[in-house]
Amino acid sequence: MPHVLILVLTLSFLAGCATGPRYETAGVATDLVPAEVAASPGVYRDSRVIWGGMIVATRNLAEFTEMEVLGYPLEGSQRPATNRSPHGRFLVRKPGYLEEMDYAQGRHITVTGTLGENVDGRVGEAPYVYPVVQATELHLWPDARRAPAGQPRFHIGVGVIFGR
Repeated sequence: MPHVLILVLTLSFLAGCATGPRYETAGVATDLVPAEVAASPGVYRDSRVIWGGMIVATRNLAEFTEMEVLGYPLEGSQRPATNRSPHGRFLVRKPGYLEEMDYAQGRHITVTGTLGENVDGRVGEAPYVYPVVQATELHLWPDARRAPAGQPRFHIGVGVIFGR
């Protein structure tokens, strides 16, 4: 009986360590990428997408927060696979205020929402067309760079790491 209790507690603990969101993909254009949307103005307006990537910049505006994101394909966990080739840049607009320090350059994000009108902008000196996602949900992935030095860490995944 004690073995069964230990097994149940262990499985409950592992289930509680889910690594991120699982957005519903029904009715979502999962094969659509930012570069394709940018090249086809208006064609994909109002399409639902789940995109992710690395935040390039965050700006708080009067009615929404806007993030420029370098898009990457998503892994099975819907985390951006930044070790793969990027799919182009896009803008995320979320009503209200988001703290720029939390949504800082280099952080990884997954967003679900509806495509709006493309926006003309610039990347450096080059003109660029940005698809715009009107965000309904955001997931900001934990930033490993922010972990305090010297603090013990406990991770469960493919491998197990205990402390240093």
